[in-house]
Amino acid sequence: MAEAERIIGTPDTPDDSGERTAAAGAPAGSGAPAARGASGTGEQQVPADARGRRGRRIALLFAVAAFAYALDLISKMLVVAKLEGRAPIKLVGDWLELNALRNPGAAFGFGAAFTVIFTVIAAAVIVVIIRLARKLYSYPWAVALGLLLGGALGNLTDRIFRSPGVFEGEVVDFIAPRGFAVFNLADSAIVCGGILIVLLSFRGLDPDGTVHKD
Repeated sequence: MAEAERIIGTPDTPDDSGERTAAAGAPAGSGAPAARGASGTGEQQVPADARGRRGRRIALLFAVAAFAYALDLISKMLVVAKLEGRAPIKLVGDWLELNALRNPGAAFGFGAAFTVIFTVIAAAVIVVIIRLARKLYSYPWAVALGLLLGGALGNLTDRIFRSPGVFEGEVVDFIAPRGFAVFNLADSAIVCGGILIVLLSFRGLDPDGTVHKD
């Protein structure tokens, strides 16, 4: 978990270049510190406007997560109530249908023998995302992490509360494209969030809102 934070971790302030510039522009020999807290102890203070910007990004992250989680939860409730145990419903001919299945493995049906391991991984991902939220200053990253969080929460809920038991529950899958594994909306949110993170990384956009060039 610490390694994951190190890889995509960001500074606690949106941009520390201003502090470095201010320090460089200070009169020589003045001995004035680059940044001091209100108490004069030298503790770094986050400006109020920076806290506000960060708060809006964090709010967006949790709003996206809540939307993805609610959509996944409601869809699974409908599938269990209306579709489970019944014949598949064709949506686009033979290319796409709704077919309720229980999946003990990871996304798209992989790794059925490692249910508990995947449960632990999902829980760890949720903890890492929540810890990273305090360092977030980018709207696109807020959307990406929100999708990951909502999807992870959706499938983790199945792992905890569905049969055959706690941390071994089977995930409800129902979206069945022809020639592909059956999946659900939580899987879709996770994949979309992951793709967005890859695109943001290629563009050089960091979670703190800065853009870097290799």
